[in-house]
Amino acid sequence: TFPICTIANTPRLPEHCIQYASLLLWPKQFADTKIDGDDPDHITWLFGEAQKRAEEFGIRGVTRTLTMGVVKNIIPAIASTNAIVAAATANEAFKLATSCAGTVENYMMYVGDEGLYTYTFPLERKPECPVCGSEAIKLPVPHAWTLQELVDCLVERQGLQLKKPSLAAGDRSLYMQAPPPLEAATRGNLAKLLTELVSDGETVVVTDASLPISLKIIVQFE
Repeated sequence: TFPICTIANTPRLPEHCIQYASLLLWPKQFADTKIDGDDPDHITWLFGEAQKRAEEFGIRGVTRTLTMGVVKNIIPAIASTNAIVAAATANEAFKLATSCAGTVENYMMYVGDEGLYTYTFPLERKPECPVCGSEAIKLPVPHAWTLQELVDCLVERQGLQLKKPSLAAGDRSLYMQAPPPLEAATRGNLAKLLTELVSDGETVVVTDASLPISLKIIVQFE
């Protein structure tokens, strides 16, 4: 979309001329008919009016294809992106079928702004990653820590990026951030020692709005 004042008074691009025809002229000529981007007659009329507007202001580049693209809001990159993905997929299928070369493991980069450049390498999974990892994180904690200190530790740990973690152990809720009644019911645990709430080596399940999955922490007293 472009500012309506530019379209009406100072067009500079072929797209301005096409939108002038579709936004300003069409409603005047066909007030009761909505533009159909798939109707050849509609596109032909808009193309003709856009050409007249372009000639009036000395603008080049108005074509039927561009007219259809502006009216239907077609993004040219979509077609080329689909072609690139299809070609890469077919190439991988050919390599699997013939064993002529190694296959892409899980990542390929394509750059085609100027010339062509592709690069592929395997993205490694971090086992203790809170998003894609599956291993429980072993967390050494002092015997004197309270549950509040554990919550603060989890929030301050940069690798986790937690905001408001809720903690549970087994079928017990240690501290829940929401809903408010459950938060009030478990708030008293924050001042208790961890040794009163969990045993050494026990798994604490942590949930947070910033995590797509739950995080498992193995508490190890030291």
